[in-house]
Amino acid sequence: MKSVRAATWWITSVMGDHDYERFVEHQNRVHPGQPVPTEREYWKARHAEADANPGARCC
Repeated sequence: MKSVRAATWWITSVMGDHDYERFVEHQNRVHPGQPVPTEREYWKARHAEADANPGARCC
């Protein structure tokens, strides 16, 4: 069971499932009192940035 949890954690981390939570933690720590975008706004901005500046990626 431990290996299943580890695999699940790894897959969700690679897919970016924890990115918004980490972003919110960062915003609250580094920019306290500033408004935090909703999760929908966060992903919209992140995908727009990736489309505007593709850089090195597989697809």
